[in-house]
Amino acid sequence: MTLEKFDAIYARAAERKGGDEQLESLLSTPLTRSELLSIADDRWLSAFSQKVFQCGISWSVVRNKWPNFEEVFFGFKIEPLLMLSDEHWEQKATDQRIIRHLTKVMSIPANARMIHQASLEYGSFSTMIADWPEGKITDLWLYLKKHGSRLGGNTGAYALRQMGVDTFILSSDVEAYLRNCDVFEGGKTSKRALTAINAAFTTWQQQSGRSLTHISQIIAFSCGDNRL
Repeated sequence: MTLEKFDAIYARAAERKGGDEQLESLLSTPLTRSELLSIADDRWLSAFSQKVFQCGISWSVVRNKWPNFEEVFFGFKIEPLLMLSDEHWEQKATDQRIIRHLTKVMSIPANARMIHQASLEYGSFSTMIADWPEGKITDLWLYLKKHGSRLGGNTGAYALRQMGVDTFILSSDVEAYLRNCDVFEGGKTSKRALTAINAAFTTWQQQSGRSLTHISQIIAFSCGDNRL
């Protein structure tokens, strides 16, 4: 495998999007460490829960109903949610104000416990996220998959990106590019594949000095059907 230089990827993306200035305007910038530290634990639980419910459902439908979710689930405050019994959760899953899906609803207390445990260990969930070792973002994905509920695949990564964490996303365009370049083969969520993918992004980061977020977006813009 010969990894394509990031300058070549950038040039192709810029050509497809109408120039450097237009491409740069499309990129989203991750939050700083201090900005991440200011995020309350309930906002992480809300973000994880929203992404869980968006799996297999129109994202816009879930977003439009999300104020109702915030109301039904106490603003996703961790402590009150941890006090609910299984019977309470089953009742909440039948509330007509939300999308009624018991299995997805039950991911909320599971992820609340994950966040609570991390808060006990690190002081806050945001501290764990903000201080996660640089260059090991896929290990954070695996942490969410192992300790959380329904946060495997792209779900956890999309939630992290939504919250401003610097992470790449294995979208269909990015995945297709990486496969075409023989960065990995087989399942994209295997430890071997994630290690190879992480190494490729680390190389591009060293070449460009850019965030993982920017690199991921630029790769997506450099291929697929998303021309100007």
